[in-house]
Amino acid sequence: MSEPYVKKLSTILLDSVTDKDPLVQEQVCSALCALGESQPEETLSACEEHLRQHEKLAHPYRTMILRAMETIVSNHISELDKDMTRAIILLASSEMTKVKDLVSDWQQAASSVLVAVGKRFVGMVMEEMLGKFQPGVLPHCFVVQTLANLSVFNVFGMVPFLTSVLSTMLPMLGMAKHDSMRVVFCCALQRFSESTLEYLANLDQAPDPTVRKDTFASDISSAYDTLFHHWLQSREAKLRLAVVEALGPMSHLLPSEKLEEQLPKLLPGVLALYKKHAETSHVSKSLGQILEAAVSVGSRTLEVQLDSLLAALHAQICVPVETSSPLVTSNQKEVLRCFTVLACCSPERLLAFLLPKLDTSNERTRVGTLQVLRHIINSAAAQMEVKKPFILSSMRLPLLDPNSKVKRAVVQVISAMAHHGYLEQPGGEAMLEYIVQQCALPPEAQHQKPSGEVEPPADSVRDISVSTLYLVSTTVDRMSDVLWPHLLQFLTPVRFTGALTPLCRSLVHLAQKRQEAAAEAPLIQYDGNVTLPSPYAIATRLLTVSSSPYLGGGRGAASLCLLNVLHRDIHPSLGQRWATTIALLLEYLEEHTEKTLSQKEWEEKLLVFLRDSLAVVSDNTWICQLSLEMCKQLPCYNGTPQEKNFLYKCVGTTLGAASSKDVVRKLLQELLETARYQEEAEREGLACCFGICAISHLDDTLAQLEDFVRSDVFRKSIGIFNIFKDRSDNDVDKVKGTLILCYGHVAAQAPRELVLARAESDILRNMFQCFSTKDPGLQLCLVQSVCMVCQAICSSAQAGSFHFTRKAELVAQMMDFIKAEPPDSLRTPIRKKAMLACTHLVSLEPELEEQVQSDIIHSCLHSVMAVPPEPEGEGGPQEFLYLDTMHALEDLLRSILRRNMTPQGLQLMVEHLSPWIKSPRGYERVRALGLSACLLQFFLEHLHVSALVPFHNLGLLVGLFSPRCADLWPATRQEAVSCVYSLLYLQLGYEGFSRDYRDDVAERLLTLRDGLVHPDPAILFHACHSIAQIIAKRLPPDQLINLLLTLFESLGDPDKNCSRAATVMINCLLKERGSMLLEKVPEIMSVLRSRLQETREEHVLQSAQHSVYVLASQHCVAVVTSLLGSPLPFDSHTCSLWRALAVEPGLSAQVLGLLLERMSRDVPFKESRAFLLSSTPDRVATLLPLAATCALHEVMSAPASGPAVTELYPQLFAGLLLRVSCTVGVQLPRNLQAKERRASSSALASRTLDPCSTAVDALRAVLLRGGSEDVVQRVELEGGWELLSTSAGHEDGVARLASAMAKCAGPRLPLVMKALLGAHSSVYEAQRVTSTAFLAELLTSNVVNDLMLLESLLDNLAARQKDPCASVRRLVLRGLANLASGSPDKVRAHGPQLLTAMISGLDDGDGPHSLVALEAMAGLAKLLGLVEPEDLRAVLLHTAFRIRPFFDSEKVEFRSVSIRLFGHLNKACHGGCEDVFLEQVVGGLVPLLLHLRDPQASVAAACRFALRMCGPNLECEELADVFQKHLQDGRGLHFGEFLNAACKHLMCYFPDLLGRLVSTSLFYFKSSWEDVRAAAPMLTGFLVLHVEPQQQSQVDLEQLTAALQLLLKDPAPKVRVKAAETLGRLVKFA
Repeated sequence: MSEPYVKKLSTILLDSVTDKDPLVQEQVCSALCALGESQPEETLSACEEHLRQHEKLAHPYRTMILRAMETIVSNHISELDKDMTRAIILLASSEMTKVKDLVSDWQQAASSVLVAVGKRFVGMVMEEMLGKFQPGVLPHCFVVQTLANLSVFNVFGMVPFLTSVLSTMLPMLGMAKHDSMRVVFCCALQRFSESTLEYLANLDQAPDPTVRKDTFASDISSAYDTLFHHWLQSREAKLRLAVVEALGPMSHLLPSEKLEEQLPKLLPGVLALYKKHAETSHVSKSLGQILEAAVSVGSRTLEVQLDSLLAALHAQICVPVETSSPLVTSNQKEVLRCFTVLACCSPERLLAFLLPKLDTSNERTRVGTLQVLRHIINSAAAQMEVKKPFILSSMRLPLLDPNSKVKRAVVQVISAMAHHGYLEQPGGEAMLEYIVQQCALPPEAQHQKPSGEVEPPADSVRDISVSTLYLVSTTVDRMSDVLWPHLLQFLTPVRFTGALTPLCRSLVHLAQKRQEAAAEAPLIQYDGNVTLPSPYAIATRLLTVSSSPYLGGGRGAASLCLLNVLHRDIHPSLGQRWATTIALLLEYLEEHTEKTLSQKEWEEKLLVFLRDSLAVVSDNTWICQLSLEMCKQLPCYNGTPQEKNFLYKCVGTTLGAASSKDVVRKLLQELLETARYQEEAEREGLACCFGICAISHLDDTLAQLEDFVRSDVFRKSIGIFNIFKDRSDNDVDKVKGTLILCYGHVAAQAPRELVLARAESDILRNMFQCFSTKDPGLQLCLVQSVCMVCQAICSSAQAGSFHFTRKAELVAQMMDFIKAEPPDSLRTPIRKKAMLACTHLVSLEPELEEQVQSDIIHSCLHSVMAVPPEPEGEGGPQEFLYLDTMHALEDLLRSILRRNMTPQGLQLMVEHLSPWIKSPRGYERVRALGLSACLLQFFLEHLHVSALVPFHNLGLLVGLFSPRCADLWPATRQEAVSCVYSLLYLQLGYEGFSRDYRDDVAERLLTLRDGLVHPDPAILFHACHSIAQIIAKRLPPDQLINLLLTLFESLGDPDKNCSRAATVMINCLLKERGSMLLEKVPEIMSVLRSRLQETREEHVLQSAQHSVYVLASQHCVAVVTSLLGSPLPFDSHTCSLWRALAVEPGLSAQVLGLLLERMSRDVPFKESRAFLLSSTPDRVATLLPLAATCALHEVMSAPASGPAVTELYPQLFAGLLLRVSCTVGVQLPRNLQAKERRASSSALASRTLDPCSTAVDALRAVLLRGGSEDVVQRVELEGGWELLSTSAGHEDGVARLASAMAKCAGPRLPLVMKALLGAHSSVYEAQRVTSTAFLAELLTSNVVNDLMLLESLLDNLAARQKDPCASVRRLVLRGLANLASGSPDKVRAHGPQLLTAMISGLDDGDGPHSLVALEAMAGLAKLLGLVEPEDLRAVLLHTAFRIRPFFDSEKVEFRSVSIRLFGHLNKACHGGCEDVFLEQVVGGLVPLLLHLRDPQASVAAACRFALRMCGPNLECEELADVFQKHLQDGRGLHFGEFLNAACKHLMCYFPDLLGRLVSTSLFYFKSSWEDVRAAAPMLTGFLVLHVEPQQQSQVDLEQLTAALQLLLKDPAPKVRVKAAETLGRLVKFA
């Protein structure tokens, strides 16, 4: 049967090769190859026969079959007999030559078959090919191509035939008239030549070692004549390329005299092709081969052709290389190879040609020439050795070229030179300097060409230069003596600043290498070398650039490392100290980034390092030399202000360490003369320098400044310094400003005890001359310096005894500066500095007059408070400036208040602040409250009460601040609370309490303050109420009426929030302290009534109405009845009245009870008549229960209703839950719907009126007020509240509520359950469903068992099993199953009852999609592992039979649940599986395996679980391991790999199941799911793959083959692919 069956399979597959889908075609070919792997001859025979019998089969399909045959032949060439081989050769030959026209794919496939056969049977193939390669007859082009390919793939077998082949082919060359045929001949000659050369190169392995090159010389020579003299002149570009490709290898086989003779023609002929072809890599490759052949025979003709060769090759190398074009790149490699050949034979001529090209200005010419130069330096080093001076001198002009591409090429040439000793020659220094110059290029620079083309960014040049410098320094040993110390001279010039980082790194490496060689010797040997920088210059340069440590790729760390290495050359004493200090500086840099580093801190660390180094050196001469060098380098940093500023500080530090006063005076004078006063940073740097110097040389510093102040320059005339002779007034002002700054820094830095004596006489005297200026820059300098002087005076130990005679004058001047500033903007720090100066001045003697102090306060407040804030998100520096200015204002006001620490002094401050506190602009209020809080805190901290005196203005102050606790701005609210807090403690202080006393009542204000950040008005006003209570408890009786009257005034506050806060506080005070106001009650009530009649403000109305809640305590039923009659929806006034009724707990309980009774007494809805016209009636809510529900929510929303809600918790919870169930989907009456629409548009209602949402809100309120906040939060997180209101999600919402109650409110469940149990007899189906859902979910928690509710709960649910509502019956089953998770230990006791209920649920309803049956299956899955084995055994088989049809259900949930239950059945039977059930396991294997490819992920996951559970019952450990390994949840599944492994073990241990498994899988060949339909033949294929052939009898091969054949016509390509794959595997049964 074997051969016919293989033939049948092959025929089926061959018939399917015409499938339209490429993937199917590919799989069919793979299947044919699979058949060929097992039965190669039979498969090849079938393919051969198919092609012979189907002559009209289109050539694309013939091509695929031929490719399959090629694969089989290649893999099994050793197994083919000669007969089969001959048939294949004849077929392939026929296919290849069937049509004369060129059909490339088809004929190529046939040719490939012949080549594959020829690897072993070259003689037979050659016999057939030579039969079609007859003399005098032009052969088919693919015959020639086949011969060519054979010569490559079987060199040793083919070369012996070449003599005859060439003798036959040569006459044909003249017969070939078509270019395509000529191309084929050229390719063949190329391949023949390459094969011959390979054969000759490996003669020791060749079968015939007598073969010689001259054997082919005459034939190749003849072919050469035809190709070169005739075909190369063709107009067809493809032919010309083919000719030139052939000529390359052919030139090696030409006789030497022939080659010599032809070179004068050959080389120009090949070079001419450069002009005719765009893609020239083949021309260059061939040219290289020809040149190698010419050199190998010692050609003399080459010298004559050299000029033209060089010109042509140079033109090719100058073509710009596109990185995306591999052909151009390949061409350049081949051209460079040609240059290597020429460099080795004629180096002088080559250089004579190349070096002048470097002088041209053309970019491409210069770049190309440099590229060649670099290549020959590397590849022809021996020949170039004596040419080094000429090459170096020729680089002069390229070094000057600014072009980026040229620069890159030059750097690459220099890198090559470094490796070959060029830089050691004279002129090498220029190369090094060039590299350093390129390292200094800015990273972002780009050059624009005149044509508009943008060149590559300069950083590419810089990057390659940096890499080159480092590599040359570290890897080329011979360069060490060249680079050191030559590189040092590049450290100090400014133009090399950008190269400092790579320079320093290279120098560090070189220095360390020299230290290793000679540890004690100095690194820098000057020896008259004047170009090297001095140690002072190196130290100054490296220290200065370190101040910007992250610039230039991290030059700070690099400079410090070099400084550390050169310590002995800088000064012999520094080595040990620097080893420690520099390491700490480097560690600090590593810990930070450019963004996190504080520039100020870093500079301070460097200055400490410098100061420490100067102390270690302690050599005045050395220090003076260093300071001179620093001053000398100052002009170098004109372009980098920050570094120059730092260098000034270094100069000051160094001068401070110098002991020579003459040097100090001289250098200070030079600094003043040479400073660039127009630059702000330089003015600041110079001032810092003087200040630092004054620490050690105060007298000399002041004297030098005095000399300069007296100079003519300062008086705007031609002075002694020529540098200032043409300066304008503005320039002179900048000089003045600099000098003033110098005085300020001198005062700030110099020793305090010395400054105090010189402040007025020397420092301020010179500064007073400039106060009349109007220049803003000079004003700023003045204010800043005055501030520093005043601060220095105040920080002196003798400041208390210092009498400042010109204090008032200075204060007045500061005020003038402040008043001159624009009130609507803040752009300069003048007012901040002026206020800081005034702060210090106020504390000095003599004391200022009261009017002056008042003017200061008024002017400063107006100057700062009214400045508008910056727009949101645009703060930046201006915002920080304003914050600093506000801090300065706070310090000034505190300084003034310190002079008058009395209630009157405090009142004065508050009077100034009061207009700003009540300002309509929020930013002004928040600033004013912030200042007030700050001043009150300061007053409190410094309060000293010597006698018990009254705080007479407490009520007025509290009344001013307390309504601001509800301000619109959160910061204002918090500051207002802080003010009240401080005032209460001030009162306690005046009552005699100690400063550290803490009052519990007042401390509550701090907690309330933290909560005031929330914008919720309810939270705010609740906080205001609490604040009022605290005030009421601590306010003296005599201050109460003042407070109330102040609050009444606040009712008209333009800020409505503050007005509302006033109403809250008024009501609170009346309640708390009303007994003390007996004689004032008529007045107060009159005010309230007038407010109620006059105002329309809502909050005022609410406040007045809140005062009448007492009525309800006397007439509860009447008030409730009246309010329930209010129109729905309740307006805000009505709602507030409901909430007012909850103030008193006893009253609240009465109100809640009445409302609950009204809600439950009436029917919840009525069905409208519209239901007669539709399938379902419309349900409309009844008014009284709806109103009662709304009222319940309003009452319980008040915090005070908590005790009453707790008392009625079970009744409220159950009643409202059932109310929710009856309002799902219920509509408002039509009149209310219209009213609701109007209210929503006009915002009259406080909340949306929806029957169900209202009930849900009320239920939430019960839980919140009843202490079940956790329940509310848990249900909220799970989305339960939204689900409760929807028809589709109501059951889930109830379940989540029940679960939350069980977890968070267990003790309340007994009474809640009792209230709900009665609902099972409710006439409303919705109430029965809701109560059942709630009770069912409770069983998921063990709390019902702990509370001894389990039995009664089970009995109640069991009683509902016969409920006419399917939803109730379904929920009963869910609840019974929940016992498995809630109380698993109780399942065994109730096992029979539970299983009976579930089995009856499986039989509930006849529909295939019964939801009750679905619930029963899910429940059984939960219970199976917990019931008694005997109880389970009784229902096991019935359950398995009953659920099996659901495996292939159309509903995903039925498939998922039934399969998962099947897994649980298997799990429950582990170790005790009966044979009858084992049959069910085996029967379920195929569905489970195939549904792993189910389109629904849940079904696939269920199959994974079920198969893992089935594994142990199959009693095959290996199979179980496969299931466990591959089918873990969450792990990706490679289905093919898994199925292969599973089938392998199935067939190994259960071969008898083959027929059953295959027949079951056949059922799924017709599955409606594509993936399952594709998996079924895949399963069959793997089963066949792993079963023993003798099991064939189990399978009906005819049926299976027919089914697979039918699948090959399936509309889904993936199914057809798997069918073809399986057909290939059926060869096993052949």
